[in-house]
Order: sequence, then C-alpha cells, then structure tokens
Amino acid sequence: MPLTDAEIAVGDPQAPADTSPAAATTRTVEIVVYAMLLALALLLGFDNWRSGAGWAKDGPQSGYLPFYLCVLLGSASVFGLGTVILGRGGAKAFVTREQLRRVMQVFVPTLAFVALVQWLGIYVASLVLVAGFMRFIGRIAWWKSIVTSVLFAAVMFVTFEVAFDVIMPKGPVENFFGI
Repeated sequence: MPLTDAEIAVGDPQAPADTSPAAATTRTVEIVVYAMLLALALLLGFDNWRSGAGWAKDGPQSGYLPFYLCVLLGSASVFGLGTVILGRGGAKAFVTREQLRRVMQVFVPTLAFVALVQWLGIYVASLVLVAGFMRFIGRIAWWKSIVTSVLFAAVMFVTFEVAFDVIMPKGPVENFFGI
C-alpha cells in the first residue's frame, strides 16, 4: 500500500524481527485467560452465595445480582474454553519471544518502581525509574539521564507538594531533608 502525503514511515532499528519464534500461541493465551476468568467467577460467585444470593421477604439479598453476574461470567468462560479446546480457530502466534522481551523491559522495571515507592518514596523511585529507562532502554548518556530524572522528580515535587498540597509517599531521602 503506498504512503499518502500525510503519512511518514520510519523504520525502527530495534523492532522485533519477523523471524522471532513464538513465546505463546493465541490458543494457549485464550485457555489461560478463560481459566482465570472461570476461577474468578467461581470465587466471587461462592462469596456472593455465602453472603446471600437469594430473594428475601423485603427484596433481593446483597449477593443476588453479583451472584448471577458471576454465573453469567462463568458460563461465558466455559463456552470460550470449550470453543478453544474443541479447536475452533488456529494456533497463531500471540507474542514472539522478541516482543515479549521488549514488553518485559518495561514491565519489570515498572513493577520494581511500585515496590521501591514503599521504601524510597515516590520522588526517589521516580528518579531511578526515569534515569534507568533513559539509560538502558533509550541508550541516552548517563549525564543526560540523571539531569532529566532529577529535573523530573523536582517538577513532580513542586507540582504535588507545593502547588497542589498533595501528600505523596515519602522515603528516607525526603525524611533526611525534613520534607
């Protein structure tokens, strides 16, 4: 398909190769998702049944509607599982190893950031996250990464703590400075 004047095509030199082997097929992912939804429906359905999913003399009990929504979710999950297991649809690649690697490059540091906020505070954890992304994923020079992340953390601090007076999670660095 030819490009129009409004479109710009830029090749990404780090884009995943088309020859990367599949890390998971759509069939595998669908089975896992349907099984997880079925487990969720069973868990929530049991909890709502336990709290009362019937009809009382004054109307429906607290778990009535949620219980039947769980029945609906569970039924849809069983139908989906049956469709996948009986073989409707092909086993196309859901994600290649290279694509999964790139997603994990963002997911793992972000998950670490969430954990670090509890110990370091949001500003120091943000500084580390931004500097790490810039350096290791963006391959930007250390000094640029550090300057940018310090400025980012400072702007966040001024925006939330000073301008909006919002209390954010603090860590030992902020406590050291009495903030």
